[in-house]
Amino acid sequence: MIKPKKSLGQNFLVDKNIIEKIVNTILIKNRIVMEVGPGTGNLTSLILNKNPQKVYVIEKDYNLVKTLSSKFKGKLIIINDDILKINEKKMFKEKVIVFGNLPYNISTEILIKWITELNNNFWFTDLVLMFQKEVADRIIAKTNTTQYGRLTILSNWKLNIKKIFDVKPNAFFPKPKVDSSVLVFTPKNNFYKINDIKNLEIVTRIFFNHRRKMIKKSYNQLFNGNLKVSEKLKIDLNLRPQNLNLDTYYKLACEYENLRC
Repeated sequence: MIKPKKSLGQNFLVDKNIIEKIVNTILIKNRIVMEVGPGTGNLTSLILNKNPQKVYVIEKDYNLVKTLSSKFKGKLIIINDDILKINEKKMFKEKVIVFGNLPYNISTEILIKWITELNNNFWFTDLVLMFQKEVADRIIAKTNTTQYGRLTILSNWKLNIKKIFDVKPNAFFPKPKVDSSVLVFTPKNNFYKINDIKNLEIVTRIFFNHRRKMIKKSYNQLFNGNLKVSEKLKIDLNLRPQNLNLDTYYKLACEYENLRC
C-alpha cells in the first residue's frame, strides 16, 4: 500500500464512479493524453481503456513511478519530474488532452504556468483538471462577486472554462478536508491581443491590491493620472475592482502595454 505524501499534496482519487465521469468528459480514442499526478494509476487505467494513441504521465514521486512502471508495464511513457519544470510545447508535436488531479498546494501555480506560457499555438485541446472547490470558484467567478479576482481574469483570457461537477472528500484517499471541483478548459478562438501577459498581471495586481477601495487611485498609479484611457473605455473610477468585467481588464492591459511601447 502506497502511503500518500502530505508534502506533495497527494490525495489519491479512488471513487470509480467519479473516475469514470472524468474520463467520459472528453473523447480520448486515438488521442495523445498527458496525465499530471497519476498517483497509483486509478484514473490512468480508465484512460488506457479508452484506446488513446499514447499516454504520458508526469509523476514527481519516484516510489509512485516504480508502482506505475510495474502496474502498466510499458503501456505508458512515464516522466519522473516536477510538472512545474516541464516544457510541454517542446515535448509534444501534436496537441494533447490533459487530465490532472492537481495537488492542492501547487494547483494554482500549475495553471498560471500554463496560462503565462501560452502563445497563439496551443499545445493542448482540452484541460480536464481537479481543483479545490474554493480555487475552482475563483477561476469561474462572475463579476461583482467576492470570488472574482486576478485568477479569474488571467484564467479566462485565452480559455473557455466550464465546471463539470463537484467531488466530495470521500472520493479520495486520504480524505481532504474540503470539496473539489472538476473544470474543463478549452482554447478560445478569439481573445484580446496582449503581447506580454506580464502587463495583464501588473494591471490586475495593482487593482486587486486594493479590492475594497475605489479604483481611482490604482488607475492613476497605472496611467499617471491621465484620464484619456478611462474616458475611452468609459470606466467609472468610483467603482471597485470586482465591478469591472473581464473585457475591461483586457482592454486596460492593452492600453497599459501601448503606453509602455
